Amino acid sequence: MTMPASDIPDLFDQSALLRNLTRAAAKGNLPGFLDDVAATELIDRFDSVARRFSRIAIISHDASRMVEAVRPRLDDGGTITEFSMLAEAGTFLDSPDLPGEAFDCIFVCPGLEWANDLPGSLTRLRHALQPDGVLLAAMLGGESLHELRASWLQAETMMSTGVSPRVAPFCDVRDAGGLLQRAGFALPVVDTDRLNVRYDNALALMKELKALGLSNSLTERHRSLVTPGLLAMVCAHYDQTYADPDDRVRATFQMIYLTGWSPHESQPKPLRPGSARTRLADALKVDEKKLPRE
Repeated sequence: MTMPASDIPDLFDQSALLRNLTRAAAKGNLPGFLDDVAATELIDRFDSVARRFSRIAIISHDASRMVEAVRPRLDDGGTITEFSMLAEAGTFLDSPDLPGEAFDCIFVCPGLEWANDLPGSLTRLRHALQPDGVLLAAMLGGESLHELRASWLQAETMMSTGVSPRVAPFCDVRDAGGLLQRAGFALPVVDTDRLNVRYDNALALMKELKALGLSNSLTERHRSLVTPGLLAMVCAHYDQTYADPDDRVRATFQMIYLTGWSPHESQPKPLRPGSARTRLADALKVDEKKLPRE
């Protein structure tokens, strides 16, 4: 069950996000290194699925690499449909315009981290899958850029009477599996990886984020320009707190990978509790020791 559209908070300003991403693509900065990392991992997961596919959908900034990787697994006459995050409306992932039960595999790389209604987006993606179809998705996780978030918090606490949202509150990996189940996916699998990237300093990191279209697009962001004094304090805190011995600073990017299947009667199902016919002690070939009763 998803929330009514009127009750979904607009955490992200989708128009601003689309502007940022479009500007980054026009300058040749997309797909970026995060797209490459996510695509590599999703292709590995796709290769581990022992079947062929007839209709594949790819939602991404640039699907060319993934198209070439998945084409050998396509049935004769099969199709690959590309949905560009840059060509579609900014709210595409909140309301994916995908036909029902149209695909047997859907890739999302990247984008789900920017959905205002993540449970609803996952539900709509499941509805677009045929029975026994698979979703393979990658998104930024909650530990991403925690260093930058802490530095902004520290600087604004010291220089003003309050703080403003600067770094997006991405999904926690512990919640991702529950969201897949809530959306109706069977056999959900969630895993994560942390990418530690190093920069000359905090300012170089922020310039990189802007170049990739990842500037602040939160709806509640301050629209006024950042003062030089505040920016200097943010950089000073970051450079002092998160520097390595060679004085370069590190930044964390957490990637969460989601795999879920549209339900089908052929899929394995858990046994009813208490229906086991073999004792665990016998399977492990150990002596069973009963616990004393209190």
